[in-house]
Amino acid sequence: MEFISEELADYIGDHTSTHSEHLAALEKETWQKILIPRMLSGHVQGKFLSFISAMIRPKRILEIGTYTGYSAICLAEGLPEGGEIDTLEINDELSWIQDKYWKLTGVKDKINRHIGPALETLKHLNHTYDLIFIDADKENLKNYYLKVKPMLANGGVILIDNVLWSGKVVEPIDAKDKDTKSILELNSYIQQDSDVENLLLGIRDGIMMVRKI
Repeated sequence: MEFISEELADYIGDHTSTHSEHLAALEKETWQKILIPRMLSGHVQGKFLSFISAMIRPKRILEIGTYTGYSAICLAEGLPEGGEIDTLEINDELSWIQDKYWKLTGVKDKINRHIGPALETLKHLNHTYDLIFIDADKENLKNYYLKVKPMLANGGVILIDNVLWSGKVVEPIDAKDKDTKSILELNSYIQQDSDVENLLLGIRDGIMMVRKI
């Protein structure tokens, strides 16, 4: 499902501050060489991540789902001096493209990459985070949320991608569609979570913004 017309999407992109030359190159190379390039955050969503990070000025960021490293670069734009990102990725075959563009954009020294199943990696992270971005396998979204919420600073923000899932959240559910069921369960859980305020944004495939009270 396309939420808006291609013409309107182009208009939004044309009236959003451009991404850097290196981010544009990373987007192009991802589409040329990497499987499922739609997983890339891309220009408009990347600029949103950059804006949020710049407003929060987080000392430490947690990212679940690195992919080719585009979103980590955008998130890093708001880090103050000494700030760091812990990014979790299960696929070690993408390290080459991540390293290439992290070096080009000057953020590599700010990023700690952790390879392996995210729920296992999270057991070994003992930090408090000001900003958390979740963009990983959909079946575990609620598990990720429950695991990272105690790691979030008071007033901190969690951003969860793909919570509209191409509009499937408002369509009849296929009994075999575990991903949509998981997203619906997460969205309902957050809506009832008295520890947070939440805002579901219609950016791209949907971003749930959660602020810890």
